[in-house]
Amino acid sequence: MTTRFNSHRPDGEPTADRWASALHLFDDVGGSATVVREQTAAERWELAELLFEEKGYVEAANLLTGIVAEFPEHVAARLLLARAYYHSAQLRRAEAELRVIIDRDPVEHYAHLMLGRTLERQGRKQEAAPWLRMAGALSGDATPN
Repeated sequence: MTTRFNSHRPDGEPTADRWASALHLFDDVGGSATVVREQTAAERWELAELLFEEKGYVEAANLLTGIVAEFPEHVAARLLLARAYYHSAQLRRAEAELRVIIDRDPVEHYAHLMLGRTLERQGRKQEAAPWLRMAGALSGDATPN
């Protein structure tokens, strides 16, 4: 995973995930080129968060898909996956993930807000309105932005 080790943002600054991608450089400690250390779920999660922060939404979604498959009850991973889908314009996928989150955790106000925004972005404003109202009610804000 050294492909991002020397990567830089358009402004010339190094990407935030460059050190996370360098972990496997130490895999070949015994001199055998066949030793490869597999990333743990925690490392993949950290890398996905860093990719998301760097606006690498598609790459983050790819990592998060595996994490969500491995840990389907992990709401934070599923929510970040929905956000990555939303920001990469994969709106149907974002909608599907958000509906799963709401089914499992009906008081997750941010999922309601995101679902409303996702539906709005798809041009489904009437369908979005109740989700946005619910998000406002759950968060204590009567008028969500």
